Amino acid sequence: MMLNAVAAIALLVTVTSCCSIEEEITRISVREAMRSELEAKKEVDVARQEMQEMKKELAWYSLHVAAAAACRGSTPSGGTGPHANVVLAKENTRSCDDQCADTYFTECDADVSIQGDFGKATSYTSRPGLVTSTTTAAPQPATPMSNLMKLKLMTTGS
Repeated sequence: MMLNAVAAIALLVTVTSCCSIEEEITRISVREAMRSELEAKKEVDVARQEMQEMKKELAWYSLHVAAAAACRGSTPSGGTGPHANVVLAKENTRSCDDQCADTYFTECDADVSIQGDFGKATSYTSRPGLVTSTTTAAPQPATPMSNLMKLKLMTTGS
């Protein structure tokens, strides 16, 4: 009985739409292919966004590693104490000592500013980055930069 009802509905759909069963199958197949293509496009867009976020995270990681190296090399001792030294991001308007006072770390060894150019260095005589440092506790004025990456840092003793 149920099979007869399904067959009657299929016949009714075929008759009302004036299409053959092959045309209806083709129409459904095209609709499903379009739906699949849209879903795949959404997945590709999500993957692109994730890749962009990973690139940003890698850029920050690289900047932080460069900052740690710049800070480590900015003091005569290279850092002192029985524990690892830390690098903190610093506001240009505050002194190194004032910024350290807000943290667990009490000694500020240096105030370092780093900048770098985008892209790979193409020769051994190019200058892809700059480091400026001072061992004073006074706030250091911001200097104009021609590139887009600058981070004011300080290295602290333990």
